[in-house]
Amino acid sequence: MDVIRVSCLLVVLHVYSLLGSKIVMTKSVLFICLGNICRSPMAEAVFAHLVHQKGLEGQWSWDSAALGSWHVGKGPERRTMKVLKDKKVEYSHRARQINSDDFSKFDYIFGMDDDNISELTRRAPKGSSAKILLLGSFDPEGDVQIRDPYYDDDDKGFYKCYDQCLRSCTAFIESVK
Repeated sequence: MDVIRVSCLLVVLHVYSLLGSKIVMTKSVLFICLGNICRSPMAEAVFAHLVHQKGLEGQWSWDSAALGSWHVGKGPERRTMKVLKDKKVEYSHRARQINSDDFSKFDYIFGMDDDNISELTRRAPKGSSAKILLLGSFDPEGDVQIRDPYYDDDDKGFYKCYDQCLRSCTAFIESVK
């Protein structure tokens, strides 16, 4: 059986080489925050926007999810959408909760703060292939924790979140090229 699989793989590789095509491996990212209505959808929207700007659509897949179930099925927080609209980033999303399959489906799972990382690490099934990382660890300005702006009285924290996500996602994409 293994000989047949290897033979099939060699045939596929030969056909690709004859056609002059490149085999492109798709990489995948999942952005996580507590409720999936503020930070993780902001990061997902920024990431998708950057991927489209750079013409990398066929090389990436992405999503976002929550640690908790409070907002499942709801759209992003209104201030998240206001900032994205102001920055001319189109986005549509319904909150969902992370599940055990996500730890094998995604190559990278990004938490927004240390508490997210602790909880993701605790929930990760044994043998999980996903790399659990702090999104802000890619921020060239060193702003590692992406604070939850949900309880703020205004939208300043949401603009800061956008800026952090933009810097971090840009640096991450560059680091895995």
